[in-house]
Amino acid sequence: MSHLLEVQDLEVTFALRFGDLTAINGVSFSLDRGEKLGLVGESGAGKSVTGFAIINLISKPGFISGGRILFNGSDISALPDARMREIRGDRISMIFQDPMMTLNPVLTIGTQMVETIQAHRNISKAKAEKIALEKLKKVYIPSPEKRLSQYPHEFSGGMRQRIIIAISLLTDPAIIIADEPTTALDVTIQAEIMDLLQELCESEEMGLILITHDLAVVSQVTEKTAVMYAGKIIEYGPTDAIVKDPIHPYTQGLINALPGVLRPGEKLHQIPGMMPTLTKIPPGCAFNPRCTIKEKICETNVPDLLEVEQGRMVACHMKTAQ
Repeated sequence: MSHLLEVQDLEVTFALRFGDLTAINGVSFSLDRGEKLGLVGESGAGKSVTGFAIINLISKPGFISGGRILFNGSDISALPDARMREIRGDRISMIFQDPMMTLNPVLTIGTQMVETIQAHRNISKAKAEKIALEKLKKVYIPSPEKRLSQYPHEFSGGMRQRIIIAISLLTDPAIIIADEPTTALDVTIQAEIMDLLQELCESEEMGLILITHDLAVVSQVTEKTAVMYAGKIIEYGPTDAIVKDPIHPYTQGLINALPGVLRPGEKLHQIPGMMPTLTKIPPGCAFNPRCTIKEKICETNVPDLLEVEQGRMVACHMKTAQ
């Protein structure tokens, strides 16, 4: 049985004046209907670029330079723009980080929702408004009839994010890619938004790709997690197993940096150094300058992502050595 979405050896390159830079290098994962996958890592790991690549929204000079993206068994990685627009925003929707950057400030919410529906469906304005109203109710927007005639600035941050989720649901997509959907929201609203996404995935049988730097959020929402570092997946497997028993030194560092794992009076742990830039990715394992267990091989050889136990994969010489 084929997966709803299968990313195979994805490679994204940026063609710059001084040479090509590989931003995503050999990323592979799968997603089934109703399944929730987390893409986790620090800023610059390649999480958002991976999400944009799935819907072929990489801005020039970036382009998909290798691999395949299979959606319902068909490769969509090299589709022409017109054909891709039939899938993007229709069968695969994306929730972007900042709702105020996504919503048009001079158009009412109703106008924006109707335009979105009519871009993908040949239906009347009245029918489109009815669908918009249904989706606002589904994301628990109070007084939805009134909200259709309001502008984005009349909503709070949490309400705007609910509007964005409602817009992403307008065409009943098979997959939603949520790129840091709770950025700049307070903790209570973050929890509400994540609960809402979970509920919708279960009730609508949608697949969810949650892009975030927050392992605590991933542990509460997703079934599978891919930990990314410098454009590669360095650990992949069931979320519960990764959070409770991380194998890669980088994943261990991310877990140990969570405030919830500290004992009273203990200082917050941190991973030394910073994520390398694309122009200065070190030879061998990209994490080796920050790693506490590295050996000579880590500085010269790039580790393969290997299965270490059922469903768990790790790219680390020290953890996969026989």
